Amino acid sequence: MTKIKTFCLEFNHIEELVWKLAEPLVFALGCELIDVEYIKEAGYRYLRIFIDREQAVDHDCCQEVSECLSGVLDQADFIDQSYFLEVSSPGLNRQLKREKDFLRYKGREIAVYLYAPWQGQKELYGVLYGLTENAICIEREERSISVPQELVAKVQLVEL
Repeated sequence: MTKIKTFCLEFNHIEELVWKLAEPLVFALGCELIDVEYIKEAGYRYLRIFIDREQAVDHDCCQEVSECLSGVLDQADFIDQSYFLEVSSPGLNRQLKREKDFLRYKGREIAVYLYAPWQGQKELYGVLYGLTENAICIEREERSISVPQELVAKVQLVEL
């Protein structure tokens, strides 16, 4: 499967196609598309759609998006394997993947998980204060750190 990388977010081909179909539909339903995951877990495939909106994302909202998206995906028919469609909120400890996520949550506590140890650590915690083309900038223990983006596996909010 080919990976397409955009900032910190990597899409496989199916995720990219789903994103292109889902984003306008989700927007038309008054929500924002946050993430798309197409993964295999315990022998089953899951297509996970994460949405958000100003008011809380509730079960009815997820169901409405799921029903609309299910029909569109069935009609497009580009996923060969059977899968479970899940629609949910990204939650309080949401991952930050797009540039706009990093801008939105500037000043918040984050966890940065690395592919390999960097400066002796695989997990870093601190306050997000900036973003460059090549690094995520955090402040921890009254010190600024720029974590090289190519080392970053995952970034998520830390709920206090």
